[in-house]
Amino acid sequence: MATIIKSPTSLCPYLNHWPKFSVFLAGSIEMGLAENWQSRVEKGLADTDAVIFNPRRDDWDFSWVQSKDNPKFKEQVDWELSALEMATVIAMYFDPKTKSPISLLELGLFGRTCPVMIVCCPEGYWRKGNVDIVCERYSIMQAKSLDEMINYIIGIAKPYQG
Repeated sequence: MATIIKSPTSLCPYLNHWPKFSVFLAGSIEMGLAENWQSRVEKGLADTDAVIFNPRRDDWDFSWVQSKDNPKFKEQVDWELSALEMATVIAMYFDPKTKSPISLLELGLFGRTCPVMIVCCPEGYWRKGNVDIVCERYSIMQAKSLDEMINYIIGIAKPYQG
C-alpha cells in the first residue's frame, strides 16, 4: 500500500534513512486551472509500496505573499526542494491549460541529476517544444499520457517491492 506524504508534513524522519521507493509528483498545480492529476497518480500507485511526495497543499492560501520572507511560502518551497532531492523518481506532468513556470524550473534543476525522471507533456502545452528538446537531449523518459506515466512508475517500482 502506497504512503502519501503531503506538504507541509515534516520530512525530517526520512532524511538520514530512506529505505523505500519514492516518487515526487512534480508539475502543474495552478489551482483552478490544472486538473488534480496528482490524485489520479496516487490512485494508480495505490497497490505499490511507494512513498509518494505530493506538493499539492490542502491548506494553500492564495493570499500568501510569494517571498522568502513569508514563512508559509518558504516552508512550501523548502519542502518541495527537499522532497525532490530525496525522490527515487520525479514524475512531472505539464497540464496544457497551465503555464507552470515552477515546473519548468524544476525540469531544469533536476532533469540531469535525478536518478529517474518521467515527463508527460501533452500536445497543447505552451512550451511543449522546449520540454521535448530538453527531455531528448538529456535522455529523460517521456510518457504520452498520465496512464502511461503511471505504468512506467509501476514498472520501475517492481524491484523495490517487498
